[in-house]
Amino acid sequence: MCVDGQVEWMRVVRFVMLHAACLLVLVVGWSWIAVAVAVGVYFARVFGLTAFYHRYFSHRAFKTSRVVQFLGALLGSSAGQGGPIWWAAHHRHHHRTSDQPEDRHSPVQKGFVWSHILWFMTREANGTNYRVVKDWLKFPELRFLERHDSLAPTLLAIAMFALGVTVGNLWPGSGTSGVQMLVWGSFISSVALYHATFGINSLAHKFGSRPYQTKDDSRNNFWLALITFGEGWHNNHHYFPSSARQGFRWWEVDVSYYLLVFMSWLGLVWDLKPVPARVFDQSPRWPSAKGAL
Repeated sequence: MCVDGQVEWMRVVRFVMLHAACLLVLVVGWSWIAVAVAVGVYFARVFGLTAFYHRYFSHRAFKTSRVVQFLGALLGSSAGQGGPIWWAAHHRHHHRTSDQPEDRHSPVQKGFVWSHILWFMTREANGTNYRVVKDWLKFPELRFLERHDSLAPTLLAIAMFALGVTVGNLWPGSGTSGVQMLVWGSFISSVALYHATFGINSLAHKFGSRPYQTKDDSRNNFWLALITFGEGWHNNHHYFPSSARQGFRWWEVDVSYYLLVFMSWLGLVWDLKPVPARVFDQSPRWPSAKGAL
């Protein structure tokens, strides 16, 4: 137990145990199928976080049906980073207080380690300010995912094990097993996902370029954008948060936005909020790459 703002160390222990579980790869080995599945599951959950948890639930950057809304929330929940309502509440708080003393995960205020992992291991961070997410409380299916935020990651782990067993039985020469697929598709994929997305809180406020003058220290980082499907264009995002697109210019790769556009062609999402013309009309600063990763 702890007071607000102090780390609850049992949460740290669980986090460390997940990392330690990745060492099982030394026992189970690898196969091309297990690695490919791990990569696929990683990017699917990146999309769940970036497109739905972030751009939809936090910023309402597009519209969709209730069914797709739930499926997007379920996919985001499988990343093991809390429920959609909790996530949106904390992210909205971040934008109101970015890099100020009230910002719970600012590297400017409390340093890299705190902003990267420790902030969400406190009692304060695990609470939810429901006043700022009233728009989502009317959906019982979202409240269900909120109450049972470990359900989707658990189901994913079970599915990975079952998939590995199935592949091993159907194709014995593949070298794939249930435990191997569990290690790669759940443990390793999750740890990689954690540190990639956590890097937006920490690294994207320390390393990169600042083409737009914002009230915080948000930065654009090409490498983070690649591994997070566009979230690395963080200075762009903080300059105009409600856009469905975070890579404002053609060379700013934003895979989540491309996938949302594809979904709009299928009629699954619509009314993607664009970047205003005034953003393109101006001439932002383009500093040197010094300090970028």
